[in-house]
Amino acid sequence: MDTLEAKYAKLATDNAPGQEVRQSASGLSDLLRGETLLGTPVDFSHGDVDAFLPTPGAFEAFSAGVAPGSGQAYTEYRGSGAIREMLAERLAAFTGAPISADQGLIITPGTQGALFLAVAATAGAGDKVAIVQPDYFANRKLVEFFGAILVPVTLNYHQTSDQAGLDLSQLEDAFRSGAKVFLFSNPNNPVGVIYSEAEIAEIAGLAGRYGATVIVDQLYSRLLYEGRSYAHLRAGRVDPENVLTIMGPSKTESLSGYRLGVAFGSTRLIDRMEKLQAIVSLRAPGYSQAVLKTWFAEPEGWLAERIRLHQAIRDDLLAVLGPVPRLEVRSPEAGSYIFPKLPELAVPTQDFVRILRRQAGVTVTPGAEFGPHSLGSIRLNFSQDHRAAVAAIGRAADLIERYRR
Repeated sequence: MDTLEAKYAKLATDNAPGQEVRQSASGLSDLLRGETLLGTPVDFSHGDVDAFLPTPGAFEAFSAGVAPGSGQAYTEYRGSGAIREMLAERLAAFTGAPISADQGLIITPGTQGALFLAVAATAGAGDKVAIVQPDYFANRKLVEFFGAILVPVTLNYHQTSDQAGLDLSQLEDAFRSGAKVFLFSNPNNPVGVIYSEAEIAEIAGLAGRYGATVIVDQLYSRLLYEGRSYAHLRAGRVDPENVLTIMGPSKTESLSGYRLGVAFGSTRLIDRMEKLQAIVSLRAPGYSQAVLKTWFAEPEGWLAERIRLHQAIRDDLLAVLGPVPRLEVRSPEAGSYIFPKLPELAVPTQDFVRILRRQAGVTVTPGAEFGPHSLGSIRLNFSQDHRAAVAAIGRAADLIERYRR
């Protein structure tokens, strides 16, 4: 079929290595209307809560939370005192260090809300903040929003297998240059790697040496694969007043619709975060807070089965992506993300993302969202229907081959 798509693919095949293939805006428009690969559309930009249902009892807990009326609707700004007491006990047991329910914990509107409050409480105009690249896209955007200066620290995840690959010399350089805050996710979003115990110890040591505050987003710290161990930063030799941990039940537990997050640790930061929360949102949704009673209280075997199902999808997707020539991908050790680096394509990555969506029904997140060094990568949230996800990645692999130089 002599379509512009076929012509463009031929250009990609005929072009000499390194020679750039350019495409006009009108050409891209025609290309997106090209031949469509059949299959069930899959949106890999977020998890599918229909494929992985919320934890058992969540809605019942929410309904019960409505019954008290104003008593639950208008909790303290930090959240219900009774629920904070419960969370402090459970999260202390999980992370290996005590938590003050009154002074060291706040319930927020999602972990995104916790992240916003944490950055706002620690960084202002002109302050230097060290962040990892690649890492969760909101980290960079929040630092820039508050007028702070971003100091990037590279994650060399393709060069390691037994650690995340953080460039610790860059982190020390960042602290030495005046960065007083370090913000990172563990497990890493988008790569899915876990920081080794040695890396966490080095981070704690450097933060202590330079008097820096560390904010760690541990959203996926329950969804660990293949018996992988996990080192909690707050449980190590680190000043508890210089560490803030963010967690929530939105992803692993499929409770994102309830908008629940928790931040705990430094009492001085929790105090500042509460003052800001009282202005911007008052509190986390009052009735939703009751759903936290189900967190860390799931039926026996529920979490193990959820991990098993996710690992099976991960392995099947990697089996499809692995044979694609010149595609680089590291197997995630936790969470529900795969972050493949695409081979050199005949179209810019941002255009290929649109082609995937229009021609294959596959929606992905461009790697550029996670840092300027990830322009050629895409992120896939594989918390999806297993069969549909594998078929969708098969279609994506076909298109990668079609547009590969």
